Amino acid sequence: MLAIRLVSGSTGPDALVLPVRPGAPDAPPEVVPTATTPGDDIRAEVAALLPVARHTGAAGEIREHLRPGGAPSRLWLLGVGDGDERAWRSAGAALARAAKSETQITIALSGRAGATQPEDKAALRGLAEGLLLGSYRFRLTEAGARPAALARVDVLVADPEALADTLAAARATAEMTRLARDLTNTPSSTKHPEWLADQVAAAASGRPDLHLRVRGPEELAAEGFGGILAVGAGSARSPRLVELDWRPADARTHVVLVGKGITFDTGGISIKPVPAMKLMRKDMAGAAAVLAATLGAAELRLPVRVTTLAPLAENMVSGSAFRPGDVIRHYGGLTSESTNSDAEGRLVLADALAYAVRELKPDLLVDLATLTGANAVALGKRHAALYSDNDGLATDLVAAISAAGEGAWRMPLTDDYLEYLASDVADLHSSPAQGAGSVVAALFLREFTGDLRDRWAHLDMSAPSWSDDVHDELVKGATGWGVRGLLRWLATLG
Repeated sequence: MLAIRLVSGSTGPDALVLPVRPGAPDAPPEVVPTATTPGDDIRAEVAALLPVARHTGAAGEIREHLRPGGAPSRLWLLGVGDGDERAWRSAGAALARAAKSETQITIALSGRAGATQPEDKAALRGLAEGLLLGSYRFRLTEAGARPAALARVDVLVADPEALADTLAAARATAEMTRLARDLTNTPSSTKHPEWLADQVAAAASGRPDLHLRVRGPEELAAEGFGGILAVGAGSARSPRLVELDWRPADARTHVVLVGKGITFDTGGISIKPVPAMKLMRKDMAGAAAVLAATLGAAELRLPVRVTTLAPLAENMVSGSAFRPGDVIRHYGGLTSESTNSDAEGRLVLADALAYAVRELKPDLLVDLATLTGANAVALGKRHAALYSDNDGLATDLVAAISAAGEGAWRMPLTDDYLEYLASDVADLHSSPAQGAGSVVAALFLREFTGDLRDRWAHLDMSAPSWSDDVHDELVKGATGWGVRGLLRWLATLG
């Protein structure tokens, strides 16, 4: 992975990056004042270059200027827009792509010499996350066939020690996001419930402050996790329930995170058409996000207890698969009628939510799931749908997700559609056909939150879990959506 260092001085880099912002109306862009400024010769050269370089200063816009025989031999003019964290994140990602054939570059961070301001920390965090996420690649190739990638970035700052914690937080957040991307991108020929549980065990190994329990099919049956067992019944690769716990001694708040972990979704007997099945390796992106966020909370030593539940199953077609019309008894005793085996995610989540409420009794409960296509119809590809009866929790989550550079929009959790959940043969109908798909799915999940229904939030993140193209810090493929937002939110609870 790309190495980022904080330095207070430079030994004459071959490639120097200077931040550029838009100028006043009708004026050319200008170089942002930096904590460690370039020499007068470079400053005069850039001042003469900017008016004719057709550079607007927009975040992520880059111009390279060659200086044969000079030191540095190349100048990169990097647009940072209005200079907030989001703009620097876009700039960092663009730089990682533009400079991928470089071995090492140096960038002067904005700021005042001899002082560290909050905006310097925001700039560094955005830059580092953009560099690390924009340079991400997932390829199943031999090492020699991997594409070129930037190896090291030196960041010029006035006081490296004052910004060390900021860089460490950015690095940990990006590493956990990259882990969630890796897990989600992995083909389902490799990825199955047991494999995914083993990856979590490997990531948590050697950490006595992390507690892991993995339930196999026998334990799931003995304890009554009927939803997980039903969804996994059609596969030769049996289901699991991963429980990962970060329990710091100074924690005053206990949060349970639940993530949908369908390692491949054929739709079961209600089989999907082939185009809809091609990307179903991503149907465990919610589980990947909450597991990575818990590992990140431990890495950052956040003073909040975090327990993650990841119900893992493969929804396949076979003679043992659960059928449309089956009635499923969930953990805790509630039953649901399922007339569409492609509405399987809510069945595994129901078990995990009910277990969290009855056994873990947290202060707050949040679930993430690639649950419905209706989410994408309503909000497009870059926003998750958030449902909660708790105004404060919803506001805090949306704010943290936005600050982290992700997107969420609160949707109505209206009781008007509760009648859709009525079943003639069970407590609930899990897959009614009347419409309002994302809302009704959230209402179904709410029925399993018991006394925590007013301290619960559901994030339907199917659409933003995958990117079809390159956009800012996103690359094609899994996005790791939710890791950054959850870590930003958890950090506010200490």
